[in-house]
Amino acid sequence: MRHVLSALVMNQPGVLAQISGMLASRAFNIDSLAVGATENTEFSRITFVVNGNEKVLNQVRKQLEKLITVVKVQDYLGEDFVERDLMLIKVSTSGKRLSEVRELTEIFRGRIVDVGAEHVLIEVSGRESKIEAFIDRTRDFGILEMVRTGRVAVLREDTITQDLPPDVVPGSSSLTTS
Repeated sequence: MRHVLSALVMNQPGVLAQISGMLASRAFNIDSLAVGATENTEFSRITFVVNGNEKVLNQVRKQLEKLITVVKVQDYLGEDFVERDLMLIKVSTSGKRLSEVRELTEIFRGRIVDVGAEHVLIEVSGRESKIEAFIDRTRDFGILEMVRTGRVAVLREDTITQDLPPDVVPGSSSLTTS
């Protein structure tokens, strides 16, 4: 079963290594990983996608929450959330196919961000299925290079910080990150 997990962590060096090491030691393969700043400079958010049954994943979540640098872990399974991936893809336009590539990019609500003599660089964001469909459609043109980010996700209504004690609520300055 696919799980999208979000970990609110203290913004300190080594936290990502700690978490990925813990997952690896339990034989979990991370399908997607994204780390970034939050609205509070004291925290970062790590969003990762893993596959596993719910019982084992609950154990992993509990182990993550025991790490001192982890403030809270949320499994989005069964939650109402928005998720997005980002991809940059360099597609060949040789043979005067630029108009076809441009039309396909518009259909997928992508953006051409750079144009070369024989290729274009396209930015596409959205759900994983949209990214995969765009990749499939551009194979005939010739994919020259491609890079994707990890998944990012956020709950539609509540926030991951909703049930935090007052001393770790974003905006408080009581945490030290030394």
